[in-house]
Amino acid sequence: MTDHRPTVLFVCVHNAGRSQMAAGYLQHLAGDRVTVLSAGSEPADHTNPVAVAAMAEDGIDITAGRPTVLETDTVRASDVVITMGCGDACPVFPGKRYEDWELTDPAGLPLEQVRPVRDEIRRRVTALVAELDA
Repeated sequence: MTDHRPTVLFVCVHNAGRSQMAAGYLQHLAGDRVTVLSAGSEPADHTNPVAVAAMAEDGIDITAGRPTVLETDTVRASDVVITMGCGDACPVFPGKRYEDWELTDPAGLPLEQVRPVRDEIRRRVTALVAELDA
């Protein structure tokens, strides 16, 4: 990585599950080497408690995460924008790195069905950290 600390934005519809878990993993794995943001096109009132429980099983506390509305300025300020099922709601700016991670929405799922989603997010975030550190 250069002296520039990259900003990574995770976006999903409700900003209550997938994007919160991804932000939690990136913050945990990269620490202060990366600025971590998350937002939703239609944010929920609170973080999904099953996502919170799944992350706690892996030793990561995401209870401080609050669903936030996606704003154009947030996308503009980000170097990497990772979407997770938000469709066309995310504005596109030239020069940004965009990825779309197709992941099951954990909303309404029991913990045993959220664990594989969590594990896939951890795998993808770990790969992202390796790329950002290269």
